[in-house]
Amino acid sequence: MKHFFSIIGGMGTIATESYVRLINHRVKIAKDQDYLNYCLVNDAQVPDRTAYIKDHTKPNFFYDLRDDVLGQAKLNPDFFVMPCNTAHYFYDDLAKLTDIPFLHMMRIAVHKFIEQYPKETKIGLIATEGSIYDHLYEDEIHRIHRNVEFGGPEIQPMVTKLIYRDIKEKGVVDGKLYHQILQKMHDDYGCNVILLGCTELSLAQEKAPDHPYHVIDPQSIIADVSIELALKIRKGMDPKEACAKYMYK
Repeated sequence: MKHFFSIIGGMGTIATESYVRLINHRVKIAKDQDYLNYCLVNDAQVPDRTAYIKDHTKPNFFYDLRDDVLGQAKLNPDFFVMPCNTAHYFYDDLAKLTDIPFLHMMRIAVHKFIEQYPKETKIGLIATEGSIYDHLYEDEIHRIHRNVEFGGPEIQPMVTKLIYRDIKEKGVVDGKLYHQILQKMHDDYGCNVILLGCTELSLAQEKAPDHPYHVIDPQSIIADVSIELALKIRKGMDPKEACAKYMYK
C-alpha cells in the first residue's frame, strides 16, 4: 500500500472509532479509491494512562505504545497520529523512536485555539484526571501565553463520570451531562471557549453537538489535519514537508 499513515489507537476503542469515522466521512469521495489509506492499530490492551500517570506503581503504558510504533515504523507510513490525549504523556519518547513525522494532537489543538480565538486570553479545560494531574494541556496552553480554567471541585467528578462510567464502561454518551459540564464552565467560570482534553469528550461532542458553547475539539481538528496531509502526500508532496507546518516545538 502506498501513501498511508498509521493510527496508534485503542485508547479507548470507541473514541478511536470516532476518529476513524470522522476521517472517512469528511474526505470528499466519488469512488472507493478516494478514501484515505491508513493502518489502524487498535491496541485495546494498553494499560490505563491516568492510572500510571497518577501512580507509577501501576502498569506502565509506554512499552505497549513503543511496540506499536516500532512495529508500524517497519511499514514506513508517511506519518503517525495517536488519537488519545493522555497518551501524549510519552509523546517525546515515542517520537524519538523513528524519524517518521509524529503529529502532536494536543499541540495542534492549542495552536488552533489561538488561530480561531486570538483575543481570548483564557480557555476552559476539561480532561482526564491524568492529563490534568501531569499538566499535559496546561503546559501547552501556557506555552502560547494563555491562561487555563479548570472550574471548581464539582467539575472533575462530572467529567470523570462522563468519560469512565458512561463512555468507557457502558459505551454510551450522556449528552445531558456533557451539556451540563459545558454550561457550568461557561456560566460559573467565565469560559468562552472550552477545550475537550480527552477523546471520549470528543465523542460526546460528536454525539451531542447541539449546544451554544464554543469548544476546541482536538480529535475533530486532528481528523481534518490527517485528511489535509494525506491528500497532499498523495498528490506528490514529501511527507516531512507536508507535516512540517504542524510540527510545533
